[in-house]
Amino acid sequence: MAGRINALVALDDAIALIRAGAPLAIAGRKEALDQLPAGNWIGGTTPYFLTAEGGEIIDAGRVFVTDFSGLGAVTSHHYGADALQDITEEAPEHGFALAILPFQSQAHQRFAKEAGQYPLAFLKPTVGWIAGFDLGEEGAGAYVYDGSGSGAQSDGAAVLQIHLPEGMMPIVEIVNIFSSDGVDILRFEEASFSPHDVIVNGQKRLFADYIRERGFEGGQLPLVGDYSGARINASLRAVGDKTVDLYAPVFPGIDYAFAAPVEDYPSAFAAQFAEHDHDGAMWSCNCILNYLFGGLEGKTVGGVAGPVTFGEIAYQLVNQTLVQVRVI
Repeated sequence: MAGRINALVALDDAIALIRAGAPLAIAGRKEALDQLPAGNWIGGTTPYFLTAEGGEIIDAGRVFVTDFSGLGAVTSHHYGADALQDITEEAPEHGFALAILPFQSQAHQRFAKEAGQYPLAFLKPTVGWIAGFDLGEEGAGAYVYDGSGSGAQSDGAAVLQIHLPEGMMPIVEIVNIFSSDGVDILRFEEASFSPHDVIVNGQKRLFADYIRERGFEGGQLPLVGDYSGARINASLRAVGDKTVDLYAPVFPGIDYAFAAPVEDYPSAFAAQFAEHDHDGAMWSCNCILNYLFGGLEGKTVGGVAGPVTFGEIAYQLVNQTLVQVRVI
């Protein structure tokens, strides 16, 4: 797999790779992705990236390309919001699925709430990201592409089904710099992106009031859920007078707490990243909230490269994490 591309490239170079038949995952601005020809690729919109040289915002002259040549068969697909569980059902027995879903689409909402319940969710790995947009462009939307020539799609999932040769296997790594602050135990009564109430140490409260009392309305710190010892984040999107919107849903039956403060994002990520094995690293993504709150523009995170996203997928939707796939 030496020499595979996993980097920002000129738009013309991406077009040449597609025309040569390379199986690709591509990220960039809509204006760039709209110019790509049909082929064996999927894509999603974002202008934000981490590279080996540091975080940056790109124009429409470049896109980020991950080349999956040299593996087994790789095929591109589009799944509607009502068929998302087919992603894992149709995934190869020996390989993984790479999925991109548009932010705030029906597919995003459905996958976030339902993915953990798919029959094969944790038997066949699905990784990927939530496509976004330039936060400085009013009215901008998120789009995905399935390489068929049908153009930008604002709903559904664009997916690469990636078969691996015998003797190789995918390893999904989640780098999460956040841990519980240990102050309160929070619970929710239903699965929701917009919980109205929260149970704080057994007492029901208006969630927005609790957030303001703790001084967390700025959104820098996520909720951290305890999923049988695994730490899964749900990040704050907006806090109103009586409303709260999240980037990922909370679920009943899970103990949550707000995260402890992180003083230095780049150093914290570098330290956590160093604790993981990176042999065979093939693909990664990182969260837009880490990029913004961590001031990652111009800064490197352990040399990792990939799109900066509006949500990450590691079997299910996660937030404020770095997700990496290794093939060993």
